[in-house]
Amino acid sequence: MGTGAGSGQGQLFLRSLLFLLLAGPPAPRPAGGQLRYAVPEELEHGAFVANLGEDLGLDVATLSARRFRIVSRAGARQHLEVNLENGILFVNERIDREEVCEAGGTCLLHLQLLVESPLELYRVEVEVLDINDHAPTFPWQEYVLEVAESAVLGARFPLESAQDPDMGTNSVHTYRLSPNGFFSLEVQTRSDASKFAELVLERALDREQQRTHRVLLTALDGGVPERSGTAHILVTVLDANDNVPAFDQSSYGVSLPEDAPAGTLVIQLNATDLDEGPNGEIEYSFSGHAPPRVRELFHIEPRSGQVLLKGPLDYERANLHELYVQAKDRGPSAVAVHCRVLVHLLDVNDNAPEVTLTSVSTPVLEDAPPGTVIAVISVLDRDSGDNGHVICEVSPDVPFELRSSFRNYYTLVTTQALDREVVPEYNVSITARDMGSPALLTRSTLTILVSDVNDNAPRFLQPSYSVYVMENNAPGASICSVSALDPDCQQNAYLSYSIADGHIHGMPVGTYVSINSDSGHMYALRSLDYEQIRSFQIHVQAQDAGFPPLSANVTVHIFVLDQNDNAPVIISPMPRNGSMATELVPRSAGPGYLVGTVSAVDADAGLNSRLSYQLLQATDFTLFSVAPDTGELRTLRSFLEQDATRQRLVVQVRDGGQPALSATVSLLLSVVETMPQTLSDFSEFSLPPEASSSSPLTLYLLVSLGSISFTFLLAILILTAIRCRGERCSRQGDGCSPPLCHCCPGSRPSPEGLKTSNLTVQPPAGTMAATCLDIPGGGPPGYCYKVCLGPESAQSDFMFLKPCSPPRNNEKDPGKQSQLVQHLRVSKQIKQPNMDWLPPSTQRPALKRYQIRHCGNRGSGWKG
Repeated sequence: MGTGAGSGQGQLFLRSLLFLLLAGPPAPRPAGGQLRYAVPEELEHGAFVANLGEDLGLDVATLSARRFRIVSRAGARQHLEVNLENGILFVNERIDREEVCEAGGTCLLHLQLLVESPLELYRVEVEVLDINDHAPTFPWQEYVLEVAESAVLGARFPLESAQDPDMGTNSVHTYRLSPNGFFSLEVQTRSDASKFAELVLERALDREQQRTHRVLLTALDGGVPERSGTAHILVTVLDANDNVPAFDQSSYGVSLPEDAPAGTLVIQLNATDLDEGPNGEIEYSFSGHAPPRVRELFHIEPRSGQVLLKGPLDYERANLHELYVQAKDRGPSAVAVHCRVLVHLLDVNDNAPEVTLTSVSTPVLEDAPPGTVIAVISVLDRDSGDNGHVICEVSPDVPFELRSSFRNYYTLVTTQALDREVVPEYNVSITARDMGSPALLTRSTLTILVSDVNDNAPRFLQPSYSVYVMENNAPGASICSVSALDPDCQQNAYLSYSIADGHIHGMPVGTYVSINSDSGHMYALRSLDYEQIRSFQIHVQAQDAGFPPLSANVTVHIFVLDQNDNAPVIISPMPRNGSMATELVPRSAGPGYLVGTVSAVDADAGLNSRLSYQLLQATDFTLFSVAPDTGELRTLRSFLEQDATRQRLVVQVRDGGQPALSATVSLLLSVVETMPQTLSDFSEFSLPPEASSSSPLTLYLLVSLGSISFTFLLAILILTAIRCRGERCSRQGDGCSPPLCHCCPGSRPSPEGLKTSNLTVQPPAGTMAATCLDIPGGGPPGYCYKVCLGPESAQSDFMFLKPCSPPRNNEKDPGKQSQLVQHLRVSKQIKQPNMDWLPPSTQRPALKRYQIRHCGNRGSGWKG
């Protein structure tokens, strides 16, 4: 056994250190435009190899950021590694040269170094230097050699070769034989520079004197320190067998394709022996020093001498195999003869190209400019010649191309702009084809994802939206939904909706409608009124969450639909004292006599505002009738003596809505012989009986109330006089003369007073000035209608309608006259009459007489 086989790791480290001291630090050696270093095997982890950062001229501070790394195939052992802090290449794990490089020759580690931003590729070769870490060993500790006693002097007997995995001078260098008187040792060299020993007979053998001879064979390598291995040889002297086999030639050569199947005949050997019988029967076998690899690949038929293929051949692993064959007869004291067979392998295109994605930058931004590097691709074909020459290409229907940077290295780059919305990902088929015959190819598919860029603005499904909402809707109810699409993805496609700032009738649009920012559902924040607002429009914006954000606008038209929510309002005649209106009718009136016209307005629209009139109640239905369309009240016949002098009528005004709404007015017609100049008065205001009590407490209360009322009325009259005097100069040519209207002489409001949708009269705070809104028009002289509001009525939900007429002769006490005010409760905000349907021409004079004023006059009347 080898004397150095039991050496420990400490001796191995000392030898490695001695080697480094003698060889000096590894220096980079350029080899064809690349760096090359040398490092001994068996170095410990962390041993220094080279300073790549300095040799490659890279900034050490940016190595980590640029992802400086060694690119290796999947599953390959990483013997070397780079320290990103200082750029030093060091030993990552122990390198066993005999394991890394099975074949002889120079052992090189090919490194591909990749650095990004920008993408750069470097190739480095590291030569693994052999150290003398293995001692020569023999297959057997004891070897039996049979030599015929008739062997002639100088006969040679090949001995079993020692095996040493080391290379060069560290492998088997020479053999030594222990001193003896019969044999000498001669060392031979093979074609691969390996050594083997032959035992040379120096002195004739005499079996009768000495049947066996023992010698010690020592194999020495050329390393420092020297290692050795020994084997004992037992030489047995045989009786004479005069003739030995002889080969036709001492060396044979044969060529064999590497894809030859097992069982293929490699060569037919032939040896002859002149002896007869068993001494002439030849058996073939491998020589003792045939390498184990040869025994695995080839087989020799002992009797026929055929050399057959046993295992698979691989030209890329070894292109030449050297076989040593021996032949000996079966006679006693047979002597073996040897020959050499050289098997040359022929390369076959049996290796398809290998495609390796060294670095992939995916996903790629869709706005990446043409020429952007997507991936680095390496191809490898283990064949030689044209069989190993590879062409790499991609399919022409993708916006990518391959550019060759180094031999068998390609970069995949973009050729045009990308659009994720058109093609979100590409399956790029990469084809690597060699130049062999037949050609072999490999296809590899690379999936490239295109990442989104916010390059598309949202788009609404409609250019504009029209929404119809029934009035009196519930606040908070959904009225419509808008929707937009964004072809981008992820946050670039996340949309939020909002309403643009604006005003509707002077109010912010946010007080009318709101929108759900996520779903686009729009909600009404208030109940809409058709009579106040019939339509409006808002602008909705959809904005994505990209950077920078993109947006789109759409106009939403909202139309308010009318609902029959307003009952007709009777404007003529006006009731007295909250009960009914009165009128005088001459007894001499004949059939068809126009007593008066009932006039009403409805703030709704369409059928909801179409009014019809009917006589609901009457003292005598045969005496009066009402025109259903015009509201004219006429007599049906002449008055008779038995007819009552007071006729009570109830007229109903009904609109055309569903359900229909109505209003009624009560009329008291007095049949008189002659018509007076002025309207008749009703009964004087009288205190109730209990109010006339003579108790002191009642008296005190009456005096207090009278004083307060007098002071209040006096203040109103003074403020009214001051206000009217200030407006007299600016309102000349007024149609209401002082004798007829006791309020605001010289003032006349606009004829459009009836068209306003809200007749709320609100005087300046702290004043009692009258605000008058007249509807000038025809009618009997001496009559006009006014709505009179006190300062406190602006804060109330009611208005007081007071008739205004010239003083009558029978009015004696103005104080009592103020107590006869008729209170009619109507809404503070009177809605605008709908103009879609106009009343008949017969009612228009009555409408014109519907005047609203804010004053303190008394008296009212209704005239047909």
